[in-house]
Amino acid sequence: MSSEKKIKTALVSVYHKDGLDEILQKLNELGVRFISTGGTRNFIESQGFPCDAVEDMTGYPSILGGRVKTLHPKIFGGILCRRELPEDMKQIKAYDIHEIDLVIVDLYPFEETVASGADEQDIIEKIDIGGISLIRAAAKNFKDVIIVASKQQYQPLINLLDSKDGKSDIIDRKYFAKEAFSVSSSYDTAIFNYLDNNGETGFRYAVDNAMPLRYGENPHQKGTFYGDFNAIFDQLHGREISYNNLLDIEAAVNLISEFDETTVAILKHNNACGIASRPTVLEAWKDALAGDPVSAFGGIIISNKKVDAAVAKEINTIFFEIVIAPEYDEKAIEILSLKKNRIILVQKQALSGNRQFRSLLNGVLAQDKNLSTQTASDLKLVTNRPLQGTEEEDLLFANKLVKHTKSNAIILVKNKQLCAGGTGQTSRVDALKQAIEKANEFGFNLEGAVMASDAFFPFPDCVEIAGKVGVTAVVQPGGSIKDDLSVEYCNEHNISMVMTGIRHFKH
Repeated sequence: MSSEKKIKTALVSVYHKDGLDEILQKLNELGVRFISTGGTRNFIESQGFPCDAVEDMTGYPSILGGRVKTLHPKIFGGILCRRELPEDMKQIKAYDIHEIDLVIVDLYPFEETVASGADEQDIIEKIDIGGISLIRAAAKNFKDVIIVASKQQYQPLINLLDSKDGKSDIIDRKYFAKEAFSVSSSYDTAIFNYLDNNGETGFRYAVDNAMPLRYGENPHQKGTFYGDFNAIFDQLHGREISYNNLLDIEAAVNLISEFDETTVAILKHNNACGIASRPTVLEAWKDALAGDPVSAFGGIIISNKKVDAAVAKEINTIFFEIVIAPEYDEKAIEILSLKKNRIILVQKQALSGNRQFRSLLNGVLAQDKNLSTQTASDLKLVTNRPLQGTEEEDLLFANKLVKHTKSNAIILVKNKQLCAGGTGQTSRVDALKQAIEKANEFGFNLEGAVMASDAFFPFPDCVEIAGKVGVTAVVQPGGSIKDDLSVEYCNEHNISMVMTGIRHFKH
């Protein structure tokens, strides 16, 4: 038996009418009969097309404030009947049920209603019953029925109508069924998460827009990104974005979001190897690069202000894989595009959401994002020596940076410029020694620098080592049973120390 089916009758029930008129026009030209109810029926008739009322077919009006409209055997029998089974066809004939070949439906805007801050009663009323039932029924019977479950599927339907004159094969219908179940599963996930207070008893997450990557973390690993990358960025130039590129991009965007004044950061393997805040982007770029011009090669640059031709010219003297900024002038784009594979991104919006998760063992590890950023009022002075000169703003700068650095982490800053960082070390002392060695390698004078630690000092060894190279102020969360030892050393050697009470581990 041929899998080809022709659309003869369409049930249409949509909340949003945008884009529906073109489909109705094409279906009408193909002689398709329309069935609908309520506002959708009025819309169809306003377009000049005849439309049978669901209420006339079922013998029941819309009841319970619109909660029950299409839930009736006359409707669902027409969708679910198996055309190849004589017994099904005999039954629908006996009960005067008409076959329905196409269902076009969308769902009440549940997520939008939750996001609007509506009260619970309004939210509950936006849990769709009839629509979700129509979707599941039509998708289940894809052997005979086409289901269009969202506006995103309007264009594929239009393409099908144009190319096949109202006919479809099993491959077409199975595609629409798959898309429909994607819609229904995402919808149910949103409802569950709302009722479950976003993860009290279970983990559900639904995201569309699969973006195949060149490979995963390594060439032998397959990688895919699920999400709407283009909602956040416009890619102006460059090669396809990779798995590792995405990790660096997220790290860069999260870091730069901490800074309001003009700032440029350079990252490598998710950690900053250079960052500076300055009056101009060009100055910030030069001082960020000075932090570690060796590690900067092949890294990722991000600016929170417009990149002009002068900055682009400087950037172009070194190989950088990715450049991110809120905007560029035309000449800057021309210069940066001279490198064929360089990825140039415009960041259009900030990252949203306050939860993060990763696969772990045989499950998922979820937590709130670290959205805690300390200000001057959060710095508790615990030493005799008060902060002096620019130390406070440098400590705040360093504390923002250490928050976004792999633990164990130590950050050395002077004049709102990263002098060096110790990242991902198994001991805090090793992280500090790594930072000092790098600072010395690139010619930084650490006299008057400040130090930030992502976690407390279990012993006074770190403040002792830092003090000997010229560090005059320290920020740390505190919380060690031996905090007093570090404080005592600072008091004895005229070093300021502030505590925030907030740890910033990052693994």
